[in-house]
Amino acid sequence: MADPSSYRPAPGSIPDSPGVYRFSDAGGRVVYVGKAKNLRARLSSYFQDLANLHPRTQAMVTTAAKVEWTVVGTEVESLQLEYSWIKEYDPRFNVKYRDDKSYPWLAITLNEEYPRVMVGRGQKKKGVRYFGPYSHAWAIRETVDLLLRVFPMRSCSKGVFNRHRQIGRPCLLGYIGKCAAPCTGQVTQDEHRKIVEDFAAFLSGQTATYVRRLEKEMRAAAAELEYERAAKIRDDLAALEKALAKNAVVLGDSTDTDVIALSEDPLEVAVQIFYVRGGRIRGQRGWIADKADGTATTGDLVSHFIQQLYAGDNADASPREILVPTLPEDVEALSEWLTELRGSRVSIRVPQRGDKKALMETVERNALQTLTMHKTKRASDLTTRNLALEEIQAALDLPEAPLRLECYDVSNLQGTEVVASMVVFEDGLPRKSEYRRFVIKGVDGQNDVASIAEVLTRRFKRLLDERAVLQQDEDPSAALIDPETGQARKFSYAPGLVVVDGGPPQVAAARQAMDELGLGDIPVCGLAKRLEEVWLPDEEDPVIFSRTSEGLYLLQRLRDEAHRFAITHHRNRRSKSMVESVLDEVPGLGDVRRKTLLRHFGSLKKLRQATVDEVADLPGFGRRTAESVVLAVNAVATKADTGRVPAVNTATGEILDDDGPEPAGPA
Repeated sequence: MADPSSYRPAPGSIPDSPGVYRFSDAGGRVVYVGKAKNLRARLSSYFQDLANLHPRTQAMVTTAAKVEWTVVGTEVESLQLEYSWIKEYDPRFNVKYRDDKSYPWLAITLNEEYPRVMVGRGQKKKGVRYFGPYSHAWAIRETVDLLLRVFPMRSCSKGVFNRHRQIGRPCLLGYIGKCAAPCTGQVTQDEHRKIVEDFAAFLSGQTATYVRRLEKEMRAAAAELEYERAAKIRDDLAALEKALAKNAVVLGDSTDTDVIALSEDPLEVAVQIFYVRGGRIRGQRGWIADKADGTATTGDLVSHFIQQLYAGDNADASPREILVPTLPEDVEALSEWLTELRGSRVSIRVPQRGDKKALMETVERNALQTLTMHKTKRASDLTTRNLALEEIQAALDLPEAPLRLECYDVSNLQGTEVVASMVVFEDGLPRKSEYRRFVIKGVDGQNDVASIAEVLTRRFKRLLDERAVLQQDEDPSAALIDPETGQARKFSYAPGLVVVDGGPPQVAAARQAMDELGLGDIPVCGLAKRLEEVWLPDEEDPVIFSRTSEGLYLLQRLRDEAHRFAITHHRNRRSKSMVESVLDEVPGLGDVRRKTLLRHFGSLKKLRQATVDEVADLPGFGRRTAESVVLAVNAVATKADTGRVPAVNTATGEILDDDGPEPAGPA
């Protein structure tokens, strides 16, 4: 634990101008990033009697070993630099609004030839338009099912679309009028794109205009005695009204705003956001975050939240207006920054009266309820994780609780396609961004012991190499970022405990590999599957945890996650090797074109679903080569299933029915 006075800047050395500062630990890792209008006043507040600081701030200043700052010209520049540093360094003491669950989005794939509507989760993709997020996936599917009656756009997967394109018949949705069936040419690409645009416009809030247009068409059809058409439009209007009824009308039709509310306690903050588009609540989302900096005000928390929500890939998601419970000090700079990102004016304000004030109170009640439920649900979890780490420390006689755990597992199939995985748990929770995969190169056959030694040697050589870079660089904090990728050098962080999947042989190999690298101070253990025994190097007897031990449960979760990650990697590589073996049968197909097929399709299953036209569109492929690929892939796969080589339609890649003789069997 560092003494803040040991790295306190000399009197008068800190400027009194605006800027961004960062605290770094002894290893050069940035632990906190902040900004200030007056750097001298702000930084001086950290170097006072520890008893006067908030416990979280005490932990930060005693963890740090150095403080640096950069002077900027304007508040907007400080916002941009602070956001960039937080993204680069991922400081552990900054507030991180991590969503407590994965929210579903309604997505329209505008980047495809025939766009489709689907429910999606996770990271957004370029060329896809998103609506939401929503609380439940079933609510999206229910709404889409109603709207497809009026906007019959494609909703099937690529495989289903290509299959019905080949057979020339629409799927069930096409027969019941919930898809315009572009796969069979019942509508042109432009006509289908127009349906998609109307669907997107309706979801984005332009509902009144479309409803009025349908009403006008219904009256015109009735006047022309086209009663069947008028009845269909009437039913479409009823479906639209039913879909609209699922979204509460809260504000005027032209209102486009996000309403943000917070609920705090001394340690955590709950955030709720309601998305209002076209006057209707289109989605809702919530987070729980630790208040890493005890000195942060509500305005500071609002500022951090807005930066993390709307920056980066989400810049186009910011609305014209953002309603907040308290204005941050840098509200003008924030507004200007968001305006630059969005390309049009964005205002941030506190509602004072009327419907917007009432809606803010509703969102605040949701935030309070979320925090209350979280504290009830998670209190035992936090205690349990701490207890598990303490049990591991005591049982393995470690100098401190292993806050960072790394586990390694090897996977192979009879000595082929040997791979390994590295998974990381921090504070008892998975840190998936730091998972790594390895392909074993220096081991022949099925030899888990040698494979473990190779993986640990490679991993910890990287640790030593990156430590050398940090020692040579004048700015260790900057050296934590790889200049080629722009990502943090994740291998530069040493674990508190290394766990290998296996017993004494694997543990001995791991210990020897690390000792040879001069890293004997990093603890190692192994977890054997048979009796769930924990083995230590050079110990004849295992460490036996109680079956109800939280420490053993944490080690089991870590081991199982490493096993899952290794198996997934092995299956992916095996699938690619199967594609390669099939492609070896295609005459005239060289390495370059084989790699192109692997890169584009990825698996034998996807390649079997491809048509000749899709293969021929790839660079370097002609029609004749594409036909050979489709013929070989389908013939080899079907021969494995049926024992005979089928007839194949080279135009589509479809297996034809063949009434030829069955293969000879036993008499």
